[in-house]
Amino acid sequence: MKKVQAHYDAVAHIYDRRYGVGKGSQYYAHLTRQMLECLDTKGLLLDIGCGTGLFIERYLTQGSEAIGIDLSRGMIAHARERLPESDFLVGTAEALPFRENTFDSVASLLTFSYIQHPEAMIADVHRILRPGGTFALCTLGKNLLTSVIPALYWIGEKMEVRKIGVGDFDERYYDEDEMEVLLENAGFTEVCVRRCSFAHVSLASPIFHIARKMEPFVEEKLPYFAYNLCASGKKPG
Repeated sequence: MKKVQAHYDAVAHIYDRRYGVGKGSQYYAHLTRQMLECLDTKGLLLDIGCGTGLFIERYLTQGSEAIGIDLSRGMIAHARERLPESDFLVGTAEALPFRENTFDSVASLLTFSYIQHPEAMIADVHRILRPGGTFALCTLGKNLLTSVIPALYWIGEKMEVRKIGVGDFDERYYDEDEMEVLLENAGFTEVCVRRCSFAHVSLASPIFHIARKMEPFVEEKLPYFAYNLCASGKKPG
């Protein structure tokens, strides 16, 4: 995780150029909508892997209050500048520094693939949620399109390409069954796993805009070709 931390410290100053404007903003907004549909927007939210606070900023337009946690001090610094009224702290997703039954909702967007001990993270999320609380995460799903990404990122690292997420981070991708088992084994109920986002931010602009037009059809009829998985569950109570 130190490698992931160092990478995001180095790219924190350009992170919003990828996800905060243009097609990156459109891609991120689509994922955010998928997540918000799964969460209770009342009460206190924890955003795991909060980055520069983009998700929390969108959540607060319809939610109550939120706390963000991220490995990267650089990302946290930008989040505090964006949302000075919210709390942000540096920490790891696999040992969350909160008491049990603290949060009404927990979200994690584009972070889960970096987690080396996913069972530990999900169990800790279950611990800190209040009874009846909701959990939603979005991560790259396992399919033919995403299977080549680790190799491309490894090549990018060797060529010293300075782009967000480009590097050999030993990422893990999941299919629907794997994600469902992870959530159910941690004690979550009402588990829902679906694929989303055929228009991925890495696509060249002309292809991205074509993919956006096709996105609703692909997500409904050909979900295997969507890049991301959105998984959610509820803590009994």
